[in-house]
Amino acid sequence: MTHPILVTAAIIEKDGTYLITQRLDKQHNCGRWEFPGGKVEFGEDPRSCLEREIEEELKIKVRAGALFEYSSHVYDEKKHIILLGIHCDYVSGEIQKHDIADFAWVTPAKMAKYDITEADLPFVEKLK
Repeated sequence: MTHPILVTAAIIEKDGTYLITQRLDKQHNCGRWEFPGGKVEFGEDPRSCLEREIEEELKIKVRAGALFEYSSHVYDEKKHIILLGIHCDYVSGEIQKHDIADFAWVTPAKMAKYDITEADLPFVEKLK
């Protein structure tokens, strides 16, 4: 039996736009767009996880806050993702593409132009 994977996603707002990132070619859902974040390690608090992942992937500091929304999605009947979308405040740093292919600041209305992963789509809908 396969267990769900707990993943966090940062909902970072700046002037009416939200940060989304493009997945690397070597990853599952390669080339697709998502809210940045990552897998929660055993014993790790989801907010701490999100702050760590954002610093590792984007080289910026954020402060994780309240839960925005969650989603549950099964990919190919092999991978079950439980995704926690968490509001984050930008603290410092300049985004660097360390572990992502690209990034964009996008309004919710324009997110339809991006190939957003299924697990992240409920967040897009809620932002609209």
